[in-house]
Amino acid sequence: MGIFSSIRNAIFGHKDEHAAAAQPATAGAAAPAAPRSAPQPEVLEPVDVAQRLDAMPGADNLNWRSSIVDLLKLVGVESSYENRKELAHELGNAGYSGSAEDNILLHRQTMQALAKHGGKVPAEFLD
Repeated sequence: MGIFSSIRNAIFGHKDEHAAAAQPATAGAAAPAAPRSAPQPEVLEPVDVAQRLDAMPGADNLNWRSSIVDLLKLVGVESSYENRKELAHELGNAGYSGSAEDNILLHRQTMQALAKHGGKVPAEFLD
């Protein structure tokens, strides 16, 4: 699992997967197959990212709203340079150096990626 997936799962929660439908048991011959309909897309409510992060234990002691290091700490991901560099790479930022400017950009890119994956992210985090 990648760094971004760890962040997303910590905020959005893990999706329960119940893909296999129960099939009726029959004695002897197999029952005829029912016609299949086209799969329907699952409609999910957007996750309020700021609300979820604010509700996490320790949020009031961390500056997660502007610091990628504090955001990682809050969601339980090691905030090392190596992990931040890997996260930057996952988000398409191959030139990450660990500078303050790069950390600000990485925070914004992380918030943008959360928005693309169904998160409701305040506009102030996306600019």
